[in-house]
Amino acid sequence: MKKFSAAIDVMPLKEILDPQGKVVTGSMKNLGLPEISNVRIGRHITLEIDAESEEAAIEKVELACKKLLANLIMERYQYHIQEL
Repeated sequence: MKKFSAAIDVMPLKEILDPQGKVVTGSMKNLGLPEISNVRIGRHITLEIDAESEEAAIEKVELACKKLLANLIMERYQYHIQEL
């Protein structure tokens, strides 16, 4: 059994309104940073996986993302896996 780590980023789909991002974008102007625009806010998740191979670890991360970590109707995800 090998141990892997995964770094997962979950972001709202571009077609979906991001109220948090909109508020932060407006705040950038108030802070004197008008050149910063279109802020999108998501989640960064890290986890460790025990698996026989990298392919098995990828399967487990895919399942976790699809069933729990991301709402596929409103969000997209991407990840990077590495062996520890």
